[in-house]
Amino acid sequence: MSNEIRLAFAHPSARADATAPDGPLDRISVRDHVVEVEIGAFQAERGTTQRVSFNVVVEVRPLTDPIDDDVDRILSYDKVTEAIHAALAEERLNLLETLADRIAERILWEPQAVRTFVRIEKLDRGPGALGVEIVRSVSDLKTKPVTPHHDTAPHPHVVYLTNDAIRSPNLARWLDQLEARAEPVILCVGHADTAAPQTGHRMTQRRVDLLALEQNAWVLAGRDDRCVVVGSRTELDWSMKNGQISVWAPSKIVLDAVDGPTTGPDDPVALASWFAGHIDASDLLLIGETPPANPPVPVLVQDIAQSGL
Repeated sequence: MSNEIRLAFAHPSARADATAPDGPLDRISVRDHVVEVEIGAFQAERGTTQRVSFNVVVEVRPLTDPIDDDVDRILSYDKVTEAIHAALAEERLNLLETLADRIAERILWEPQAVRTFVRIEKLDRGPGALGVEIVRSVSDLKTKPVTPHHDTAPHPHVVYLTNDAIRSPNLARWLDQLEARAEPVILCVGHADTAAPQTGHRMTQRRVDLLALEQNAWVLAGRDDRCVVVGSRTELDWSMKNGQISVWAPSKIVLDAVDGPTTGPDDPVALASWFAGHIDASDLLLIGETPPANPPVPVLVQDIAQSGL
């Protein structure tokens, strides 16, 4: 076996040694760290967990002063495992490549880190381990537009509309008022008046009910061009930053959530309440509905007459 092939399948520490930059660097490593996680782009990987193995090597600048056996002076192994679990907790991901990149970025924000190798392997998807390995250095962070450890996310105003509110002739005037608010606005809707098809199967019915909510979101968008249907967190963030009135299409965010809602789409008010907490909304306004139990954000309740609809 050639040296190149041997290194390709060797532990990342061997690859780090073979590609060492000029100047001495110390290394720490985490080997065979296995986590049960839901990840993957295929339908068979949704709703179930699989074993994923992490092998990480971090190259760090050697300390020039005595360590004095002080853990605060070194890059702890905990920083590596914390980066793994923090990246896993952000959202459900389809690709190992995305997960590896996020882990590497978190590690490289540590002041001692210079370069990192991240190898991730799925242990249950095939006859062997299926995975990826990436290499990132601190110079790669210079191309990243985000600044770490700062909460710059907006805290939107989430509004739940009944079908009577959607059909109201005063909808456009009421949207004028929402546009004037300082914070972004996200609209949530329930099911249409026509019942969704029944599949007789819990998991498939969940998908049908989520799609039924999305159909009603498009009905609302058809009433006013300012209402933009958004389904992903990326779309939602862009919409909020650009002052659009978003209408939530729930399927992707609900299905991708690490800590998903305990209620199903058959209770759209409770689902809207979960969503408001999930995106750290400032509050939830219910038009013509009763508040759910234990909402994660403050809830305001108005009937249609009070709202101006």
